[in-house]
Amino acid sequence: MRNATVRQQVTVPLRFADGYATTARVMTFDGLVDGQEHLALGLGDWQRALTKSAAGGRAPLVRPHSECLTGDVFGSQRCDCGPQLREAAERITEQGGFLLYLRQEGRGIGLYAKLDAYALQDSGLDTYEANVALGRGEDERDYTSAAQMLLALGTDRIRLLSNNPDKATQLAACGIDVTQRVPTGVHMSAANVRYLATKAQHTAHTIELPLAE
Repeated sequence: MRNATVRQQVTVPLRFADGYATTARVMTFDGLVDGQEHLALGLGDWQRALTKSAAGGRAPLVRPHSECLTGDVFGSQRCDCGPQLREAAERITEQGGFLLYLRQEGRGIGLYAKLDAYALQDSGLDTYEANVALGRGEDERDYTSAAQMLLALGTDRIRLLSNNPDKATQLAACGIDVTQRVPTGVHMSAANVRYLATKAQHTAHTIELPLAE
């Protein structure tokens, strides 16, 4: 895995739809293996978090968040991406660390294909079956670039804010020491309960859904 470097940094004030506000140090990169325009958002006292980690203390809190236009921007209820993004921004700001915003729409299949998959889900397929029916992988995301970004930022140790065990596995394979897996909250709605249940059952996401009455 080749090295990446930070190409630019800029401070960006953030405000979410519910009024929560924070400030991010947004970083772009050169040398990412997939050539995509991924971003790292340094939140809270991320520099102190890096210093503590380098001295053997607690690792910075990191969420690799895959882009979801429908959920992140338009507030779609079909997934839990938007609420997870909002939650991650606050939790990382409180503790110091990074939100990696990865351009991997639709588990890596792209926006149009994701919407095609939605149409198949409306006919009865689950989120993974729909991707396969389109001739794609169940999940095509690759976290090599995320590992490159972390190393360019100066850390090979993280606490991973994610319910997805595949993220931890892939990052570890790229030389990132995941010292702790920290689950996100459960953001359930009537429109996404089947989606969340499928993630928990099919790919062992750490999502504890309430029992049906």
